[in-house]
Amino acid sequence: MNNKMYKSLLGGFIGTTAMSLVMFIAPMMGMPKMSPPNMLAGMMRVPVIVGWVMHFVVGIIFAFGYTYLFAPKVKIGNSFLKGTIFGFVVFIIAQIMMGILGTILPMPEMEGSMVLIMIGSISGHIVYGIALSKTIS
Repeated sequence: MNNKMYKSLLGGFIGTTAMSLVMFIAPMMGMPKMSPPNMLAGMMRVPVIVGWVMHFVVGIIFAFGYTYLFAPKVKIGNSFLKGTIFGFVVFIIAQIMMGILGTILPMPEMEGSMVLIMIGSISGHIVYGIALSKTIS
């Protein structure tokens, strides 16, 4: 396996793990409870472990997108800024995909303030992007 592929796999795993830690800690800081794996599992009516696997697979797929599509085209030397921008791009893509999936599959009810949910989601995706960028750089 070449170095870029290995770094993409590792970066996707580390980035998704960092994002997952943020989502566990967020309720302790007054943010609503957020769990993409639970949401995926609920939408697809599968066990939560399948939601977790899907969450990590999507994180790794986005890492390959970062390595092979985003990073070569975006000429920003600062890996924190590059990761922040990529995390925000991933957030936008995730919102679009959840909107599409929501028309096909039943969406679970969101609990708490929608503004706080969006802030928490953006924060989690930015943490993902930074962890990914720092791992791959």
